[in-house]
Amino acid sequence: MDDHVQTIFPALRPSTQKQLPGGDFSFLSLSAVFTLFLLLLSPVISSELYAQDEAVKLCPCCGPEYRQFDFWLGDWVAYNLQDSNKLAGANRIVLLQDSCVVQENWVGRGGQYTGTSYNWYDRQEGKWRQTWIDNQGGSLQLSGGMKDGEMILYSGEMKSRQGESYINRITWTPNPDDSVRQHWEISKDDGQSWETVFDGLYKRKE
Repeated sequence: MDDHVQTIFPALRPSTQKQLPGGDFSFLSLSAVFTLFLLLLSPVISSELYAQDEAVKLCPCCGPEYRQFDFWLGDWVAYNLQDSNKLAGANRIVLLQDSCVVQENWVGRGGQYTGTSYNWYDRQEGKWRQTWIDNQGGSLQLSGGMKDGEMILYSGEMKSRQGESYINRITWTPNPDDSVRQHWEISKDDGQSWETVFDGLYKRKE
């Protein structure tokens, strides 16, 4: 083996030598072979890692977990299932910030009540979050995630105007006909029982 190569890569120095017909052959140790393998493979590994890193930089929110709420995207007409399917309002759901944020834009029937929510996947916590604010000064903070094909988000404990404690649970269910059900419930007994606040059906605008 060349002295220069042995100087640079000591692990490649022969551990044993054996005379064979036709000349001297050095037999490398297992560790030397493994070192040589890593040296040959390292450019390939580095190239793959660089490509993955560049892909994340170009689209940091393109992973499947970030796309779980995409079934809600679009222009919708909402109907109140609790009130003979009467018109409840309209909702426009769009992507913002290089597809990292799902923005909701709600306009109630008659246009008097409006609200906006921002929805995003929190990769540090591994869950979805929603922040809602309306034109009446109301707000709501939710968190949760996908379960059995439904997006289910919960609030922390809140207080009603009467001082009662309750929590919220809102479930979005994509239906086979491309509609989406939004079921909003509250619980006053820490999740033991639930009361429906709003049960709506979203249908895409034609």
